[in-house]
Amino acid sequence: MDNQDLKNRFGIIGNSPLLNRAIDVAKQVAPTDISVLIQGESGSGKEVFSHIIHQLSARKHGPFIAVNCGAIPEGTIDSELFGHEKGSFTGAHEARKGYFEVVDGGTIFLDEVGELPMNTQARLLRVLESGEYIRVGSSKVQKTNVRVVAATNVDVFEAVKKGKFREDLYYRLNTVPLRTPSLRERKEDIYLLFRKFVVDFSDKYRTPGVQLTPEAQELLTNYSWPGNVRQLKNIAEQIAVLEKERIVSGTILRNYLPVESNATNLPMFVKDQNKDDFSERDLLYKVLFDMKKDMVDLKKLVVELLQNGASPTTFDQNSPYINQLYQEVVPNTPQLYKEENKHPSTLTIHNPANANTNNPYMAIDTQDAEEVEESLSLIDKESDLIKKALKKHKGKRKSAAQELGISERTLYRKIKDLNLE
Repeated sequence: MDNQDLKNRFGIIGNSPLLNRAIDVAKQVAPTDISVLIQGESGSGKEVFSHIIHQLSARKHGPFIAVNCGAIPEGTIDSELFGHEKGSFTGAHEARKGYFEVVDGGTIFLDEVGELPMNTQARLLRVLESGEYIRVGSSKVQKTNVRVVAATNVDVFEAVKKGKFREDLYYRLNTVPLRTPSLRERKEDIYLLFRKFVVDFSDKYRTPGVQLTPEAQELLTNYSWPGNVRQLKNIAEQIAVLEKERIVSGTILRNYLPVESNATNLPMFVKDQNKDDFSERDLLYKVLFDMKKDMVDLKKLVVELLQNGASPTTFDQNSPYINQLYQEVVPNTPQLYKEENKHPSTLTIHNPANANTNNPYMAIDTQDAEEVEESLSLIDKESDLIKKALKKHKGKRKSAAQELGISERTLYRKIKDLNLE
């Protein structure tokens, strides 16, 4: 079967080199019985290629089932794939066959295989290597003859490096890699696909045909299409049903495209791998600035209390700290209390103009007081907080990290960056 016949059979539209290459790989690997890992962005047609592989294989008369691994809860996915025995867990009122048992002799398509829990990955690896599996709640080993075609829209190799995907399972699945191209990588196919979708939806909903102006065609071709074929099909359906103007200009087409990517071929958004650390750092800086503001307000409040007639005895036990507050809020002011004698009777009045006042604290002239700005260095503040937390918890980094509200990994990195070893 040549490529064009295959495209007609499975509804594939396009002639880009990358698409033809993916079809060639699927045709070559289909007659064999080895595992295939299909990689590509969401909406790029990975499931279609799983059907091609199954229909061109010796298993075409056997069962085929597609399983979305990301849609099954972690607590039940083992039961779904491998089955369970009666009473093996709460709610297991009877024994149940899993997909690997039901599809024996056929093909199972595991979509979003990167979402599988680590324990399930170990079970899947055993099936791939020996064809053996065990039902949940059983000790009996069972055999199955199933071909596995897996698909993922994430970079599995990166997941392996982060410890989120088993390396041995990755290489076992990736015997033959097959990559489905994104829509922006096959621009020559975009207008063909759009025309096909619009004609189909116009017939389905009995609406007049739609034509694009040259400007709209260029806009359609240069759009980034993050949702790939699925998004293009959705927009074609909207235009076929909702648009009153049947000759669609670029201005009209823009109304159906997301604003952030309007009429451009901008790079796709890439998730920041350090997002957690960035959020923690932002939170820490916010806390530091809030603490600084609170401390400045507190110092001003204490000075106001002293100047407005607060009783000296109220602050007797903390007089060295009052001296420190005065020095920070009202610079170049002599101490209210001598360090060797904390009793208010040692207070010296330094302003002759206020010598007869009933409140000895009014002896301090604060008319020209200036606030002494604390260091605004975020690195210094961060370093001081980390040192205090480590000292408080006697060097226990885990406890210190909890105190600071950051992860232990982030604390280790900050200790290293700030040379606090």
